[in-house]
Amino acid sequence: MYTEITVMEPMLPSGSGELEDLAREVISRSAAMGGQLHPRSQEGVASLLRLINSYYSNLIEGNSTHPVDIERAMHNDYSNDSTKRNLQIESLAHIKCQNQIHAWIRKDPELDPSDPEIIYRIHRIFYDELPDALKKVKHADTDEILDVIGGEPRHRDIKVGNHIGPSHAAVPQFMQRFFEVYRQGRHHGVMPVIAAAAAHHRLMWIHPFLDGNGRATRLYTDACLQRVPVLGYGLWNASRGLARNRDGYMEALGWADVQRQGDTDGRGNLSNKGMVAFCRFFLETCLGQIDYMQQTLKLDAMLDRMMGYTRMRAEKIIPAPTARQTGMKPEAGKILQEVLLRGEMPRGDAASASGLGRSGRDVLAQLLDEELLISSMPKGPVRVNFPTHISTYLFPDLYPAQMLP
Repeated sequence: MYTEITVMEPMLPSGSGELEDLAREVISRSAAMGGQLHPRSQEGVASLLRLINSYYSNLIEGNSTHPVDIERAMHNDYSNDSTKRNLQIESLAHIKCQNQIHAWIRKDPELDPSDPEIIYRIHRIFYDELPDALKKVKHADTDEILDVIGGEPRHRDIKVGNHIGPSHAAVPQFMQRFFEVYRQGRHHGVMPVIAAAAAHHRLMWIHPFLDGNGRATRLYTDACLQRVPVLGYGLWNASRGLARNRDGYMEALGWADVQRQGDTDGRGNLSNKGMVAFCRFFLETCLGQIDYMQQTLKLDAMLDRMMGYTRMRAEKIIPAPTARQTGMKPEAGKILQEVLLRGEMPRGDAASASGLGRSGRDVLAQLLDEELLISSMPKGPVRVNFPTHISTYLFPDLYPAQMLP
């Protein structure tokens, strides 16, 4: 039995100075991260984190596709198992969405992620990339298998766990109200960050699509935090924290789903206290991720881990990433360190940083072959990259380790 709910206020939490303090801390601590690495080196970290974000968003949905397998798919190396292959494709679809959102925001500073058409577009881009097997969902009451059409608002009523969504006929009304409350420029100071947290729940509550709502919401939230902007976002992301405390995340979403508890609990149907609790959980999760990456990106420690990696490769304590590759001269660490510090270097200068003379070119060639260094042009300057075979050493506990076959 589905109930049409016409009011879901509050759409922003009220009466909580604690949330303003948390939001202020998110903004200041995230911005401080920008000074820890050269901007060009930050691009390598952000690229790695888009892959990791895909992994953790999949994990929240109950699908575990390891970052190693996601990276293989990025190189067109897919599993022979159709189920695993489909999940690899799902991960690439997520990464494509993230890249597209990033490009939109860079190109159009006026783009508003809360515009329903943008949210529909995010969902459509993701679903257009999926295999047919992942474009279906089972109706909770009838067990009917329904086709999910990317970017199309649901034309059926839904129930997810204990949550009964608003009538499908009311979805356009709710999405318009969503835009009115969360649109860019409406809020000032620290409120845009609190609004991003609140919008995360409210979009999940509206549940505008037959399936893919959680993923679309997390992609939308990434867009919001980029658009505010929260300086430094991209060097950390929320999905890792939400996935690592999935039970707490689901419980917090449930808190914000509850009906208003008396006359002092806001107005409308939903609880203000529940909204405050969810926003507190979300902002504390963000702070946890900022703290982790702040510690991980401390420059001295990062430089030491780079040198340690190349020494272990030289001593064959760590295997080469593929059978055709060999050990590594420890002087490779000097090249990686110098490029990390300078952000980008001409190839000749990078080879000279090894201190090996002419043989430094061979070391540079190996770093390029293993994609520890990359370049935008065949003979252009090089910058650092973080493929999965080194990221587990440079970013401890970023994701679960997995032995390579």
